[in-house]
Amino acid sequence: MTAPIPFQPDTTQSDRLELGVCYYPEQWPREKWEDDARRMKELGLAWVRIGEFAWAHMEPRPGELRWEWLDEAIDVLGRAGLKVILGTPTAAPPKWLVDLYPDILPVGENGIVRKFGARRHYCFSSRSYAREAARIVEAMAARYGAHPFVHAWQTDNEYGDHDTIYSYSNEAERAFRLWLAERYGSIEALNTAWGTNFWSMRYGTFDEIDLPNNLVEEPSPTHLVDFIRFSSDQVKNFNRTQVDILRCHAPGRPVTHNFMANNFDFDHYEVGEDIDIASWDVYPMGGLINGRLSEADKERYLRTGDPDQTAFYHDLYRAVGRGRVWVMEQQPGPVNWASHNQAPADGMVRLWTWLAYSHGVDMVSYFRWRQIHSAQEQFHAALLLPNGEPDQGHLEVAQVIAEVDRLPKGERREAAKVALVVDYPSRWASRALPQGRSYQATAIALDWYAALSRLGVDVDIVGQHSDLDAYALVLAPDLLIADAAFVAKLKRSKAKALFGPRSGSKTVEMHIPADLPPGPLADLIDLKVTRVESLPEFHSETVLYGNEMHASRVWRETIRSPETVLARFSGDYRDGAPALVGNDKARYLAAGAQGDFLMKVIGDALDWAGVARLPDLGDLRLARRGALRFAFNYGKGPAEVPAGPDAVFHVGGRMLAPVDVAVWTE
Repeated sequence: MTAPIPFQPDTTQSDRLELGVCYYPEQWPREKWEDDARRMKELGLAWVRIGEFAWAHMEPRPGELRWEWLDEAIDVLGRAGLKVILGTPTAAPPKWLVDLYPDILPVGENGIVRKFGARRHYCFSSRSYAREAARIVEAMAARYGAHPFVHAWQTDNEYGDHDTIYSYSNEAERAFRLWLAERYGSIEALNTAWGTNFWSMRYGTFDEIDLPNNLVEEPSPTHLVDFIRFSSDQVKNFNRTQVDILRCHAPGRPVTHNFMANNFDFDHYEVGEDIDIASWDVYPMGGLINGRLSEADKERYLRTGDPDQTAFYHDLYRAVGRGRVWVMEQQPGPVNWASHNQAPADGMVRLWTWLAYSHGVDMVSYFRWRQIHSAQEQFHAALLLPNGEPDQGHLEVAQVIAEVDRLPKGERREAAKVALVVDYPSRWASRALPQGRSYQATAIALDWYAALSRLGVDVDIVGQHSDLDAYALVLAPDLLIADAAFVAKLKRSKAKALFGPRSGSKTVEMHIPADLPPGPLADLIDLKVTRVESLPEFHSETVLYGNEMHASRVWRETIRSPETVLARFSGDYRDGAPALVGNDKARYLAAGAQGDFLMKVIGDALDWAGVARLPDLGDLRLARRGALRFAFNYGKGPAEVPAGPDAVFHVGGRMLAPVDVAVWTE
């Protein structure tokens, strides 16, 4: 390594958008490194992430640590003026390691060992892997923790990718039994919680308990949710071990982890407690193909992506990061991993970048610098083509960098007036007891979020642990397990609340509340849920709301309540039964709501809470960051930006073309 340069820690939020890129020096000839670094800097990039898949290069044989190439790569990038994010390499243990310790390999739900040959081939419960992962992270941190060019660290890579949170190995079974013993204290307490008197499922000792896979029927829902809770704790402990090592050797350098969209396999809030910045990997094209929208809407948004999914996850990970959020991987073109891999429209990489910034993201890093010509991701686009020529993403990044200088500096995302509750244990509860094939909590929450966005309302995502003082309206579309402390906090706040069906329907033990749902929510609204039903795809119920009839699908509840009835079911089954009831503090929706019905419910709730809204924006989306106002056009035609007469436009103008962005101040 050359002579050190004094380190300037990045411990405060940037006062302007910064951009970066993912780079893999071990995958390219040494003679390309200087030229790549120079071109990154000339483009205007500030950050570069390296190292997260390079364990086999760091340690090609047991105990043979080879740092020279990494020393040189960091030096080349840093001398060019780039800030390095160094990833710990634990997402890809080398072949010699899994051969040495076979218990590292995870076991699938079918009981088959998942073999070496890709990535994320490890079990979070393997004691061998915990030891070896800590060892390589300790060695890395000791060598690079004080390095002047290493400005931040990333732990592992994409916890949960490829369905790798849950392992059904012997090591997982051993650890699960210990976790249960600590949680319950006695096997009698576990039998009570799991309801094992049903079907003669009683256990005599914790050592008798198996993992919840390959059963004749579904497991006890408490058994399944406890296994998910246990697995989530394993992820948190694995991540915390790495963070503790990095804190020791790299004080002042922020630590992040790159989460994923549409993954609720573990509690991201809990992992977020141990890191400084939450980052996530943004792939809207695959998110559309695998997502919630109808086939017609997927066709409509084929080259732009779901207008609300990406914004939702920006807001979620802003909450996970307690206000600090990065994008570690931004899709720059077609990818390789979805069932279909269409290209984004020209201009979407620019739009996604400004969308991230508008939702509080301070740094956007693109995946990757150059498209690789071999292996699994050779179809995955990058900023450069495999031969080094600029691809479309490179051109759009250059445009964003030119636009950054036009904007005022120092603008921060402020608290919204509306909060939407996302609760991981409630997601696990609906996974264990979906009751109907069409009930998808992730899609339901996104539908509620999208309704708010179409009405021009900024949203904060919150958990039950969050402070609620800033909010006028709190929405809980799928809060199955309502914590009594959260209910008390909401009751003390000035916020009004709207709860979706199934709210408060389960205890922590996955039981029906003793006095019926909505459990602790009865402290806010007086009702009892006496019957629930899931509805097949071909059927819809009719709801009379005001003077209009609306279709309701997926879910219906029968409730008994003295509260004011705001909407009623209409039809041959229990005609006139309440579909929406409320008082001055809270409302409860007893019906699945989509489309116009959901827009009506959400719009009325905003008016009730005194939150300003706009007419339905259609394909236009708005956001605020401090004094800056943003508009994004996901439609196929021009749209007029709802800016005031004295607006000063820094990017774009009042008429917004398709796939275009406007930024202004009032």
